[in-house]
Amino acid sequence: MRQWTGFLTIYWRDMLRFFRFKTLLFSSLVQPALWLAFFGIAMSANFARLSSGMAPLPGIREVRYLTFMAAGVIALTTLFTSLFAGIVILFDKNWGLMREVMASPLPREHVIVGIGLSGMTKSFIQVSIITVFGILIGVEFFSGYTAVRILASLLGMFLFVGIFSLGFVFLSSAIAASLESPEGLQGIMTLLSLPLFFVSNALYPAAAFPPALNALSAANPLTHLINGVRYFTIGPDFQVIGVHYAVTVQDMVLSLGVLVAFAAAMFGIALWRFGKAVVT
Repeated sequence: MRQWTGFLTIYWRDMLRFFRFKTLLFSSLVQPALWLAFFGIAMSANFARLSSGMAPLPGIREVRYLTFMAAGVIALTTLFTSLFAGIVILFDKNWGLMREVMASPLPREHVIVGIGLSGMTKSFIQVSIITVFGILIGVEFFSGYTAVRILASLLGMFLFVGIFSLGFVFLSSAIAASLESPEGLQGIMTLLSLPLFFVSNALYPAAAFPPALNALSAANPLTHLINGVRYFTIGPDFQVIGVHYAVTVQDMVLSLGVLVAFAAAMFGIALWRFGKAVVT
């Protein structure tokens, strides 16, 4: 039985480290909420002023920009948390702990799965805090939903967040297994995170992008995560700053399929890199 549950040791160890480092825990939980509070409210006020002369589309629910952007903040937090999850591998390599793990009978795929699940759990914690905090400052999530629909929407949102998080934790782990310094990983992750974030619909409608950027946005896993979060928290049909959003169940199935395929591909790459990793 232990052979099949070895990943839980890696998972539990990483979660204990997360909760014991109080500064890291505090900053990772509070920073996204503050970003939503200050940047979100300021941007919402500016967009409200700029769009005050726009006539709303008849018969379609209008939401404030703060609500629209809150889904982007959830996705951004998940992206950053997942991308930097691989740094634990570099710390273990530098402290000699990874050598002990690699020398044990524990299959290497269990190491990857354990780190992936811990990164996913951290994302769930942060997303929960941002969602609650956002509602407290005026984000109109789950407006008009029944209790049953709220529960179903939360499950749907966490499904998208979890699969997306696993994909990028696996990617981060694959890169970390190939590097020797945390600084190198931070540089690569920063290089990846900004294009992924800005070539998505996190802060603004992607429909206004030039054709080339629109194609990149459609292939961006972050865009599909944001589509899922908005679908479950705001609804399938709404308008914001004069732009009409309409999403079907088929669109959500496609977005979920893209995230599942991405996570599976990243797991394969991480497993390949760990198979070639040499820890001295």
